[in-house]
Amino acid sequence: MTSVLNSKSSRVAAKANSVRQQQQPSLFSSSREFTRNLRAGGWSPHTSDRYQWLEVDLGQQTTITAVATQGRYGSSDWLSLYLLMFSDTGHNWKQYRQEDSIGSFPGNSNADSVVQYKLQQPAIARFLRLIPLDWNPSGRIGLRLETYGCPYTSDVVSLDGSSGLVYRLSPGPRRASREAVSLKFKTLRNYGTLLQAEGEGGLGLSLELERGKLLLLTSSSEPRLLASLGSLLDDQHWHHVAVEWRSSHLNLTVDKHTERVQMPAEFSHWDIHVGAVQVSQKPEVSKRNFHGCLENLLYNELNLMELAKHKEPHVTVVGNVTFSCAESLSVAVTFPGPQSFLQLPRKAGASSSGGVSVGFQFRTWNKAGLLLTFELPQEGGVVWLYLSEARLRLQIHKAGSALNDGQWHAVELNSRRGRLSIAVDKEEGGSAQPSPSFPVTIESQLFFGGKSRAGCPTEDDRQECRNPFNVFQGCMRLLTLDNQNVNLIMVQQKQLGVYSNLQIDMCGIIDRCSPSRCEHGGLCSQSWTGFHCNCSESGYSGATCHSVQAQRQHIRTFYIDVDGSGPIKPQLVYCNMTEENTWMVIQHNNTELTRVRPSPGVNQHSVQFDYSTEEEQLLAAISQSEHCEQELSYHCRKSRLLNTPEGSPFSWWLGGPGPGRVQTYWGGAHPGSQQCVCGLQGDCVDPQHYCNCDADRMDWAEDSGLLAHKESLPVRSLVLGDIQRPGSDASYRVGPLRCHGDKNFWNAAFFDKETSYLHFPTFHGELSADISFLFKTTASSGVFLENLGIKDFIRIELSSSTQVLFSFDVGNGPLEVRMESKVPLNDNRWHRVRAERNVKEASLRLDELPVATQEAPADGHLHLQLNSQLFIGGTASRQKGFRGCIRSLQLNGVTLDLEERAKITPGVRAGCPGHCSSYGSLCQNQGRCVERANGFHCDCGLSAYTGVFCHTEVSASFKSDTSVSYTFKEPYELSRNSSALPSSIYSDMTLRGENVTLSFRTNQSPALLLYVSSYYREYLALLINKHDKLEVRYKLDSSRDAEVLRSRVKSLANGQLHTVTIRRLTDSVSVQVPHTHACTSLVRLFLSTGADDLEPDMARLASLGFTGCLSVVHFNSISPLKAALLHPDTSPVIITGPLVQSNCGSSASANPYAAENTHNLSARNNCIIILIKIAVFKDLCTRVGLKKLSNFGLFMGFVDNQKCRILSAVSFKY
Repeated sequence: MTSVLNSKSSRVAAKANSVRQQQQPSLFSSSREFTRNLRAGGWSPHTSDRYQWLEVDLGQQTTITAVATQGRYGSSDWLSLYLLMFSDTGHNWKQYRQEDSIGSFPGNSNADSVVQYKLQQPAIARFLRLIPLDWNPSGRIGLRLETYGCPYTSDVVSLDGSSGLVYRLSPGPRRASREAVSLKFKTLRNYGTLLQAEGEGGLGLSLELERGKLLLLTSSSEPRLLASLGSLLDDQHWHHVAVEWRSSHLNLTVDKHTERVQMPAEFSHWDIHVGAVQVSQKPEVSKRNFHGCLENLLYNELNLMELAKHKEPHVTVVGNVTFSCAESLSVAVTFPGPQSFLQLPRKAGASSSGGVSVGFQFRTWNKAGLLLTFELPQEGGVVWLYLSEARLRLQIHKAGSALNDGQWHAVELNSRRGRLSIAVDKEEGGSAQPSPSFPVTIESQLFFGGKSRAGCPTEDDRQECRNPFNVFQGCMRLLTLDNQNVNLIMVQQKQLGVYSNLQIDMCGIIDRCSPSRCEHGGLCSQSWTGFHCNCSESGYSGATCHSVQAQRQHIRTFYIDVDGSGPIKPQLVYCNMTEENTWMVIQHNNTELTRVRPSPGVNQHSVQFDYSTEEEQLLAAISQSEHCEQELSYHCRKSRLLNTPEGSPFSWWLGGPGPGRVQTYWGGAHPGSQQCVCGLQGDCVDPQHYCNCDADRMDWAEDSGLLAHKESLPVRSLVLGDIQRPGSDASYRVGPLRCHGDKNFWNAAFFDKETSYLHFPTFHGELSADISFLFKTTASSGVFLENLGIKDFIRIELSSSTQVLFSFDVGNGPLEVRMESKVPLNDNRWHRVRAERNVKEASLRLDELPVATQEAPADGHLHLQLNSQLFIGGTASRQKGFRGCIRSLQLNGVTLDLEERAKITPGVRAGCPGHCSSYGSLCQNQGRCVERANGFHCDCGLSAYTGVFCHTEVSASFKSDTSVSYTFKEPYELSRNSSALPSSIYSDMTLRGENVTLSFRTNQSPALLLYVSSYYREYLALLINKHDKLEVRYKLDSSRDAEVLRSRVKSLANGQLHTVTIRRLTDSVSVQVPHTHACTSLVRLFLSTGADDLEPDMARLASLGFTGCLSVVHFNSISPLKAALLHPDTSPVIITGPLVQSNCGSSASANPYAAENTHNLSARNNCIIILIKIAVFKDLCTRVGLKKLSNFGLFMGFVDNQKCRILSAVSFKY
């Protein structure tokens, strides 16, 4: 249909031409008389302002698909911006919005060109109204208009609250797996049952309007809410509803939004009731019944309204149903902004009576705003009726609460006999509160909305004209003054009152929280102009609760999110940080060793394991982890396990996704092997079997090991078969699932040319997008990432050597967020970039710098529409590509596999070398950074510390009879293989220097802490003397007495932690205790031959032993106590007495002996929770055979001179 306006009259007929058929003429009306001498020029009102409008009556309901505008012919008059309104009746207009946000349409730039807009969603209406917003500043409003569309036909019924339709299905077999009911409705009431579907056994479903929302409920003895959709559905505009059953679930659609709901299993048959809930011979009006109009009620494409018209037996008409839509006239007025007000006069003579009656309804999202103002001229005062904190206040009196819920609220204000009273929602039980009694005379003018006093121009800023309250933004309707309805159409036509910046005959309220733009369960609240997301209970952060945030719940218990901002919820896991790797531990319902108790008559024992996280969380954690494992053990006595590889297994377990797959191997073996770990290693108790338990012996045996194949994890259930024979006994244990590492963290690609790139499928981040990655480069600029659409785009680039730029366009024009670094970014070190865009803002973060943000337009375009491939490291727009490494690239929580794509892409290499350049400083305490293909690790071999970053101290508590000795080399080995001597220990048979550090904690004095001796009776001794002072003794010449250095620090045997550093270079020795000055002495040092007995005072001191803690003992490149504690079987150490591994070396340890663990020499995997420290000694035997001792050694602890022995030579390889 084409409607063309080209007339001089204010209301004329113009032919509406259509390609297919001839339609009735369209009628035009406007807000003003047309300008004179128009001829064929078009529409132009006398006054050019924003209160003008042009209305088109298309004669019938029409599907409008496009509009086109053109300036007035032969003039400089055209529109540059306008609004479109639609209506079924010529009243109650609804503004057309693109993307539910954009309200205005760009118009023309001259008088001749035609600008056409195709509506994204066709509008169905009879009336169209165009409202100018802006026009040529050198001309005036001028317009030629065309509309495009086709006739719309429908079936309509009106229901009055006591009427309805009932559709009963024919009895018979179950119908198809997909069934649907669809309809449209319009109503002015915010409550009422729209539809009921009654099933068998009294179970059913109902669709009910409640406070303007559509609720899906189970209609049973205890109704249960299944879904809630829509908002402001009581606006007297058509809303589309569809209910679709698909076997086990149901899809509910309201307008453009759909929610999936799980169906009750009992719901298998139903009858459909529309309108009145009560079906009886005498229909009764119920508040819960629907009152309004329905259109096109369909069941499986069957038109129930058509059947009702023809009185088909399957459809029953209840009450007064009319097959047309009878609409009551309700004119609303919108107060959109600060300058909005409505001034209404009272009738002549009304003010002299002294009484006044004012009534109206309003709806808003704002908590505050001025509703009504009038003056008391005789008292010289002003009465204000306003909202404050969503409560209605009249001067100092208040009534009502939560009035900013978007619902209509009725207000009545009365003045009778000198008293003011107010009532809010009186019909719903609202209360009226009188003000204190005083004589009241009301002025003849009342102001609704923002203006506070008469005689104040709109822009007046004088003190007496200022509004002391927030402006009201919302809608009003049903205004009454002195018990007379206010005709708002006369107000619109300037025949009654005065107004400014109002939208009359429409309510422009929109619900910005329906659908909610708050993600991950964030709570949405709103005002008239925007919305806010409360993310406090979601586990996410950001303007729309899109970004993941790690949360600690308790000590070592964290909420983690395996897919970042993706759909999987955060999960609560235990993080074990006491080992070299940090383990994520996921518990299940039975991790203890459990005795099998067979049931009579049951040959198998089956047990299920339920995990503490949801299924998708569990599988995602396993998939993303670098390594996962789970302990599986079976303790048996005459209870076979897997039998033989050729026979059927007695027992098995199920593992993997879903219910799991049957697995017939045991912990430590390979999948499909039907073996235990002893069969794999060849050390089972019976060589004829592959599991210890399969030997079928009466003695207890065990088959245990770790399941480490991620495809078979987690263990879902366990079936044990050989448990019923006489004498059979068994226990099992399935440990928690343990995972560590992130296989995606080191996923990287190296771009060696500016023209190289990787491409991936189009990035879909229409409403929210977050992108994170790490990069390192030596180039000063380049594009990291780019994805283009027809007009939209998203891009992240290194714009200079110190700046990262995040830019995109969703249709509002390019928006840029820049982040400036104070240090160069092309330093070939890793830098992290995190960018996010949502409907409220865009943000960019670089490394640990503060986040930079840019707000998005409040009513702009929302959707990012891309259609090209996603380019990584390059660009499709011929901009300069990126040269360097990109790693761990995630888009909306999904990691892109850069390495796999790089393997098949020329000019790009998988992986990225040189991680130690960025992370080498993480290796502490002389730890050495070692490159790996995917990452790096810290080699702690030359450090006295251990742990991932060589940061974990190693400590031991000593008793008086404990000693540890470390042997370096025997003399005959020195002569046989002198090239093997470490230069840091030996240099021409002479040590030219030592570097010794250790920490200690003790209450004993005197006490020998450390003794280093050689074959030639040279020695170094570190001790606490009887005066509680530190003492260092050096004897490097057997013909001279020992050199003694004493610290000035007193009270070192006070139970506190002290650290000592000894450095010697040739004849200079330095001893330092932190917080003191170094004590330095010059001594003559050289090695000599001879092996006399230990000096008596040293032997006597050593025999006392040492009680206390030694930690972080380091002698040149050797860490002897670390070797004794962590590698006792492979290191040249001898331990006598109890050696207790402890946290006593931690400076945070108040009681050094409160948390001790006896060191198990056979243990290979020790899990040390707190930072610990260590110490070492060499055997100080002084009897015969001294010349057979190692050439150089360390000793600490107690010496029993009666138990001297010759030490065997052990090469140090730690």
